[in-house]
Amino acid sequence: MLFENLGLRPELLSAITARGYKTATPIQAKSIPVILEGRDILAGAQTGTGKTAAFALPILQMLSSKPKKGRNPRALILTPTRELAAQVLEFTEIYGNMLTLSSTAVFGGVKINPQINKLKNGVDILVATPGRLMDHAQQKTLDLSNIEILVLDEADRMLDMGFINDIRKIIKLVPQKRQNLLFSATYSEDIKRLADRMLNNPQLIEVATRNTTADNVDQVVHPVSRKGKSALLSKLIRDGNWNQVLVFTRTKHGANKLVKKLMQDKISAVAIHGNKSQGARTKALADFKGWKVQVLVATDIAARGLDISLLPHVVNYEIPEVPESYVHRIGRTGRAGADGKAVSLVSPEESKQLRDIQRMLKKEIPVEKIDGFEATADPERTPRERQNSHNRNRNNNIRDNKGNNNNNNRRSLSRDNSNRNNNNNNNNNNGNRSTISRNNNNNNSGNKWTSAKKAYGSDWQNSDDKKQKPAEQKFIKKDINRKPRPRAEQSHESLKGTPLQSTGWKDRKIFNGG
Repeated sequence: MLFENLGLRPELLSAITARGYKTATPIQAKSIPVILEGRDILAGAQTGTGKTAAFALPILQMLSSKPKKGRNPRALILTPTRELAAQVLEFTEIYGNMLTLSSTAVFGGVKINPQINKLKNGVDILVATPGRLMDHAQQKTLDLSNIEILVLDEADRMLDMGFINDIRKIIKLVPQKRQNLLFSATYSEDIKRLADRMLNNPQLIEVATRNTTADNVDQVVHPVSRKGKSALLSKLIRDGNWNQVLVFTRTKHGANKLVKKLMQDKISAVAIHGNKSQGARTKALADFKGWKVQVLVATDIAARGLDISLLPHVVNYEIPEVPESYVHRIGRTGRAGADGKAVSLVSPEESKQLRDIQRMLKKEIPVEKIDGFEATADPERTPRERQNSHNRNRNNNIRDNKGNNNNNNRRSLSRDNSNRNNNNNNNNNNGNRSTISRNNNNNNSGNKWTSAKKAYGSDWQNSDDKKQKPAEQKFIKKDINRKPRPRAEQSHESLKGTPLQSTGWKDRKIFNGG
């Protein structure tokens, strides 16, 4: 269907034509008329099918036809990642450049004060990630009481990243009477529960089978051992003359490690993940789009929001734990009807994840073996190594969505500190035992000997035998852990002429006045 048949304003049609588009995609053709009617929708479509324009164009048209109400935003678009928020803002500004509407984006990783200043100047369309939006709400720098349209873009990804509580809080901040648009590439029970709670008599829009990949993406699996993956990837890039490749890893540490190996093979590469600053991530993406870098290595945080025109190749260097993530990864290629290729390097340890993906897709992915790269399992690891690897992957996946510091370095420091602490504790314990032994000896007899010294004067100085027997020292060490029995303190006067018991000294003539 042509865009001019969807009832859009001439200003929007001119902007669309300037982008080189004439025909709407299926999701756009089905969603735009329903949104213009003011109805809620639950839309499911594969990534790269034009979902952003499907809600951005009707929002621009509806807001431009209504008078403004102050400086507060009237449309709120929630996205799971910073990259996707920046992409949605870019398209919104391009399509609405002939209108008098203003838009901005707020997300983490950058200073909040410039965002506050933009909000104070007034904005019609606000694109935000849930975390930073809640920061503004808590600081009372944002008023959502005038929101007319609420959009959840890539809702499934937001739930995967643990934003459900923030989404519930945001829904309470916006007016109950509003239009809701929920877009998701995959469906799950969590999505269904969220839709039931959020949407009001929604129109269900589906343009493809749920949890499927695009037909124009050629998928292939290359069996290989885990240690041979980097060498095979370098071979595929060189032999196939791949000039632009997006590679996905499971962890941030794995992404950095792969970049180093590719650079050693004289293949330009850069990593993008949660440990990178927003400036570094933006620069890495810009260099990749500008063909300055041959390979972009990313974690799943970048599986959504990367809109790279005519991206030819996507490589799953490590198979994702969640099958739905496979759909979003390879959805970076084959966008807007273009052809693409998705390559998965699968080791024997990842056979279960591959079976789960094929079960979800309900089809087998073709397998091609490469000469010289055998899919042999790595030597059996010890239980301690397996547990450390499991903990490392689990913690890296969690910290990757939250953008914390490098997990591997933390773990190494933690182990080093733990070892040092253990050594220090052992030394301290040994030292404490010796100290306690000496103190116990002094406590048991020191006070009484001091009193005796005062009582008998020079006889104390003339005593020659002041050393303990080794056996009695050993007895004292064993006895220090026992809880001492309470006993009455003796005064200096009571010590005169009275021998002290259990002092451990051989010569007791001092107590007899000799």
